[in-house]
Amino acid sequence: MSEMLKDPMILRQLIMDHYEFPRNHGLVDDTTYSQKHMASESCIDDIVVQVKIIDDKIIDIRFDGVACTISTASTSMMTELLIDKTRLEAKKIIEAYFMMIDNQRYDEAILNEAIAFSNVYKQPNRIKCATIGWKAIKELIEEGEVNE
Repeated sequence: MSEMLKDPMILRQLIMDHYEFPRNHGLVDDTTYSQKHMASESCIDDIVVQVKIIDDKIIDIRFDGVACTISTASTSMMTELLIDKTRLEAKKIIEAYFMMIDNQRYDEAILNEAIAFSNVYKQPNRIKCATIGWKAIKELIEEGEVNE
């Protein structure tokens, strides 16, 4: 991990930037996208994640809904990390993210800005917020593999 991404102030700024200006935000009305609705019973989070996969490659990911800062920022970062990846590459990144959230050893290099959530494990009440979008894309990728 670069020294810059270890600075708590920079990590907070990254999270706030992705919250205030979420990437790939807004759903599309396109039947070539698969979508998953996710809601949290413990937070305001209620989002829809859409994905378009062609020839095993993630072409686009979109999301929208009502969500807290952590949920919005982590899902925004997820979209940037996974677009243009193959399913296998995406699954490795998703696995590393969940290992990080569980405070296990993980490959920091593949998580890029998402390491901003490396301390979420210290706040159990925020884990669902930090993983809701990631769980949605994980399920969408797995469902897409089953349906092919």
